[in-house]
Amino acid sequence: MGNWIGVLIIVAMFAVVGVMGYFRLAPTEAEAWHVDPTDLSLSDGKGSALVRSDGALNSPTFAETPEALLARVDAIALATPRTRRIAGSVAEGRVTYMTRSLIFGFPDFTSVTTIPSGDGAELVAYGRLRFGSSDMGVNAERLEGWLAQLSP
Repeated sequence: MGNWIGVLIIVAMFAVVGVMGYFRLAPTEAEAWHVDPTDLSLSDGKGSALVRSDGALNSPTFAETPEALLARVDAIALATPRTRRIAGSVAEGRVTYMTRSLIFGFPDFTSVTTIPSGDGAELVAYGRLRFGSSDMGVNAERLEGWLAQLSP
């Protein structure tokens, strides 16, 4: 009986390592995730978060040009642990980042752009998960953190 328990534990460990490997090594087609966050049809509410002036996470108007605001967002995003740019650029006006969770390496994607708003600019960002149906609020928390760092 004891040998079976040991075998089951080893099999379970290999299964966990295999699943973790899949999440970390599954190919990412950057073009599929590099979406325009101003497209309101994107957000499904399942593991996603939307920042804009009329979104669930409200973006204030920042007293700077859209280009300057996007450059600041880019610096903040790239300073976020386990985050890298996968598509776009500040010069292009839209950037998509992938952020991985610490232990399992689940990838989340965040597409950002900025738009003119009065005499300044507004951030529009769409964060979403790749696997599963719930991110336990991680995307909203990340975007709230970015907004807090942007505010004076």
